Amino acid sequence: MSDPQKWFKSSYSGSDGGDRAEIAAHSAAIHVRDPQAPQGPTLAFTPEAWAEFTAYATASARTSER
Repeated sequence: MSDPQKWFKSSYSGSDGGDRAEIAAHSAAIHVRDPQAPQGPTLAFTPEAWAEFTAYATASARTSER
């Protein structure tokens, strides 16, 4: 994806250099890419699907902390 979208590091990315992802939000889709391969493929989610995914990931993280 080479358009001028603003990419930012996901707040869920690890601080040790692993488990990284960059996110670019657009009104029609949320794009996710690997910052190690910025010219590589991206995933695109509808805002609704992204909200469901992040809710699931947050709930799973809280469950695994117990």
